[in-house]
Amino acid sequence: MKNKTSLEKTILHPRNQHRFRYDFEKLIYNYPLLKNYTFTNEHAIDQSNSEQAKQTIDFSNPDAVKALNKALLITDYGVEFWDIPKDYLCPPIPGRADYIHYIADLLAISNDGIIPEGENVIGLDVGIGSNCIYPIIGNHEYNWSFVGTDIDENALQNCKKIIGNNPKLIEVVSLQLQAESRFIFKNIILPEDKFAFTICNPPFHNSQEDATKSALRKVNNLEETKSVKPTLNFGGKSTELWCSGGEIGFITQMIYESVKYPLQVFWFTTLVSKKDNLKSIYKTLNKVGAVEIKTIDMEQGQKISRFVAWTFLSEKQQKDWKFSI
Repeated sequence: MKNKTSLEKTILHPRNQHRFRYDFEKLIYNYPLLKNYTFTNEHAIDQSNSEQAKQTIDFSNPDAVKALNKALLITDYGVEFWDIPKDYLCPPIPGRADYIHYIADLLAISNDGIIPEGENVIGLDVGIGSNCIYPIIGNHEYNWSFVGTDIDENALQNCKKIIGNNPKLIEVVSLQLQAESRFIFKNIILPEDKFAFTICNPPFHNSQEDATKSALRKVNNLEETKSVKPTLNFGGKSTELWCSGGEIGFITQMIYESVKYPLQVFWFTTLVSKKDNLKSIYKTLNKVGAVEIKTIDMEQGQKISRFVAWTFLSEKQQKDWKFSI
């Protein structure tokens, strides 16, 4: 149970399991190795003023972040096994969970206010990476099924290992290699497919240099001393962090491809890290004739992120959409 006396640490979605301070005692019990990375932050402010409430990790240390992720997935999502190869993206779970919960709210709008649940609600995870986070969270919280795609075969092999070691995922998560890296949906969405939503954490940067500069800023914000050679605390391979054209180029390509599947996907969605990109994204969406466009803001402490969602379904088609078969 959540500690109701503990201050909310962030402004996360009301159904997000991580709205309150991490219970490190419980997390360490479920994953003892996390203890190697925890320490007491004497400057932490908490009403209870307890040592437990002041426990934390060094978020600039990638090994510590990975250990915390393992503990959270075991404790809150019933995962039996989870690991990622060195240098692959280790995503912040609270933010990823928020994305899932806000998509659930989006689906509920056209379902009489009821969140559609069950294996017949299928999401397409574009760029699943090696971590399989969205399928893990989406299936645990709403019993959804997923198809995960990526251009990195090694990443998919690791996802396959995660799925194979978590029996509840075997029948509800499938993987597909995108053999043509310049495409997103081509060869992935087949004529018989029907997806309630797509979900995506696109490459944010134009180049490795841009990604390194961004990592340097983040690490310097986390550490008291200034680094000149930053370690990516959340990791990330080249295909996960940057691509030609950066975020706006990737999302623009996604929008133009989405036009070809207007009746097979209810909501196309993608994270947008740079607010300044919204104007261009909306312009492109209007150009291709999107029927409805939404931007959903998500707050995690001082950080504000967002995702854009669009559909080509008319109001009648939205109402007639069947989430269950």
